[in-house]
Amino acid sequence: MRAERPGVARNLVLAALFAALGVLLSSLAVPVAGARVFPFQHAINAAAGVLIGPWWAAGSALVTATLRFSLGTGTLFAFPGSPFGALAVGLAHRLLRRDEAALFEPVGTVLVGAPLGALLVSPAVGEAAGGLVALMVSFALSSVPGAFAGYLLLKALRAAGVPSGAP
Repeated sequence: MRAERPGVARNLVLAALFAALGVLLSSLAVPVAGARVFPFQHAINAAAGVLIGPWWAAGSALVTATLRFSLGTGTLFAFPGSPFGALAVGLAHRLLRRDEAALFEPVGTVLVGAPLGALLVSPAVGEAAGGLVALMVSFALSSVPGAFAGYLLLKALRAAGVPSGAP
């Protein structure tokens, strides 16, 4: 008898919890090299990608970005930044089947999210078009420590007996 895949209800509840946690933690910024970074969203993306899979995690990140923007605790840059990090983790986890997939969060955030932010968001908010490198650096300052924090969170969850549920 094969194990059942995680249900839609379970993934929906976890995605909502991850989104709520992202909104709750959005007020906590960490000063790094003169910038304010928010690694908690990336830690949540890393855990979500492993625990609920790429599409649910990306959806949760989009909900978080929408709520944060609506509440004034986030910017338009969260829209290209967060979902691609969560998606990268989920897809890496499908291939690797290991918690180390959480460390792929910066791949989506920095290599996909930052260029999209520079291309689509920067002109919309009136910032200079030459901000790609600045965006990549600021996204990396947030996503790299966040990915490590997410990986450590997964290790703590595994020690507590929480299994991976991503399909």
